[in-house]
Amino acid sequence: MDWQELTDLTGGQEFVVERVRLVESGIAVEGEFEPPQLAQLSADDQVFVAAFVRSHGSIKEMERIFGVSYPTVKARLNRIAAHLDFVETDPAPSGADVIERLRRGELSVDEALAELEKPR
Repeated sequence: MDWQELTDLTGGQEFVVERVRLVESGIAVEGEFEPPQLAQLSADDQVFVAAFVRSHGSIKEMERIFGVSYPTVKARLNRIAAHLDFVETDPAPSGADVIERLRRGELSVDEALAELEKPR
């Protein structure tokens, strides 16, 4: 079953994945895994996002592909974006990163403690 079939099956209801199997090795991991955000979009929105990426973000091309106006494309992108969390591109350093920087002398003990006390 692919993501689109799963999306159609769930009808937009929230779901979790409880088992993941690596095809080549046959190793299976069980637990509770949240599917990727894009997989949680409706099938129509997944197609829209894929078309947007394939058109290199060209709204003019999206207008042509879907036969809609600029405001319609923008409104749909805004609606989809509202369902997606912002992806942190500069995540907080891990404790191991801070300790390594302390070891190399890049941070003082006080600076390292301050880094480790920051909320994550």
